[in-house]
Amino acid sequence: MDSEKHVISLLVDNRTGVLSRVVGLFGRRGFNIDSLTVSATDHPEVSRITILVHGDAAILRQIILQTDRLEETREVFALESADSLFRELLLLKVEADASNRGELREIGSIYKAKIIDLSPGSMVFELTGEPEKIDAFLKMMEGYKVLEMCRTGITALERGGLHPHTSPI
Repeated sequence: MDSEKHVISLLVDNRTGVLSRVVGLFGRRGFNIDSLTVSATDHPEVSRITILVHGDAAILRQIILQTDRLEETREVFALESADSLFRELLLLKVEADASNRGELREIGSIYKAKIIDLSPGSMVFELTGEPEKIDAFLKMMEGYKVLEMCRTGITALERGGLHPHTSPI
């Protein structure tokens, strides 16, 4: 089986329990969610759920079919990487002292990470970017003691103007 990453965007009614129903559907069908974000849209009655899953084309079709059947789903569509923008946010706290602060600053600078907190024993970096950039930054930080980490799920939008599936509600 050829397993690929797929980013799925759902526009759903902004109501209590919608996220639970979507996640429950994935669980019942045996689909594993690799990343999940939920956010407001420019319409107060609509929320956007962005889900990253692994699977082949048949699994992607089945996921889209199943989520489209939910009463609260207004639109569901896969986002193609060539036509979309994907971003994540990382907050990373690493142990830092006088001996390694310079090295850590340099690595942060290369990846355009902001230092948002500096304490006598630690530094906190904030990094926003494509998932691959976040992964590369974390790989560079493997040689340092990570104290805490928080990484958001993927969030995404299609490039260009208004697309048919995101037309005004």
